[in-house]
Amino acid sequence: MNNILVAESVSKNFGDFKALNNVSITVPKGSIFGLLGPNGAGKTTLIRIINQITMPDTGKVILDNSPLQPKHIKDIGYLPEERGLYKSMKVGEQALYLAQLKGLTKAEAKKRLKHWFEKFEIENWWNKKIQELSKGMAQKIQFIVTVLHQPKLLIFDEPFSGFDPINANLIKDEILQLRDQGATVIFSTHRMESVEELCDHIALIHKSNKILDGKLNDIKRTYKTNTFEVGLVTQNETQLMEDITNTFETSVADFKSLNNDLKLNIKLKDNETSNNLLSFLTSRAEVNHFNELIPTANDIFIQTVKNN
Repeated sequence: MNNILVAESVSKNFGDFKALNNVSITVPKGSIFGLLGPNGAGKTTLIRIINQITMPDTGKVILDNSPLQPKHIKDIGYLPEERGLYKSMKVGEQALYLAQLKGLTKAEAKKRLKHWFEKFEIENWWNKKIQELSKGMAQKIQFIVTVLHQPKLLIFDEPFSGFDPINANLIKDEILQLRDQGATVIFSTHRMESVEELCDHIALIHKSNKILDGKLNDIKRTYKTNTFEVGLVTQNETQLMEDITNTFETSVADFKSLNNDLKLNIKLKDNETSNNLLSFLTSRAEVNHFNELIPTANDIFIQTVKNN
């Protein structure tokens, strides 16, 4: 797979503080890449280096097979966590100004803005000042300005901050559509459910170091424990529990069920399969619930950070 962005051995110090320590990431074209980490891990520093807001002390960044240069600013759209709109300017005037900074003509910018304002049903905001808008409304304007020049690479830092669930879902769908139209997305967030929904690849930065990266599904396979959550109905629970505990490693499970099930987590050995377990259970009880416990992005995030 071709890569849109490669950061090689990037380090950055601010005085005695090391913000990034020899960090490398590879972002495949057409992917949504999750850049994750606790507060202060170094994510924002890396994003600012990619945007040429600051420069690395060592290492380099390659954008679409070329060393990162000032001309590449037109190829990147950046939505920062700390939004940067001028509160006293009118929405339309500001959007036109920012679009032209990204290389669009005034006529082309007006045409594209008309499309987006109609799409988001915000045509009547054109002459409002940013300070008259709610935080979520201002976020929509910032999102439009970020994507308007149709860059190759989009960087969203906490893009759902300030949105209610309906508008967060609207922006999520737009991000997926932009990806499908050919854009690549770097997505930084603390909302792990959004990572599950959107990201193909992730990198986890902790205390200035990259401690995990790869395809999200491959990482999940690495972290799974071959444990299954089961709900069972039997006339003889005591005998069933004896049979199971003599054969498998078990613990009490906690999940919602409409039935009065015996709820267990059952861990298999490396040489055992889900078919082995299911055959064993169906010969002894009615199986109402059978689900492999796949670690979530949040589980992986917490476990990896704790381990490091």
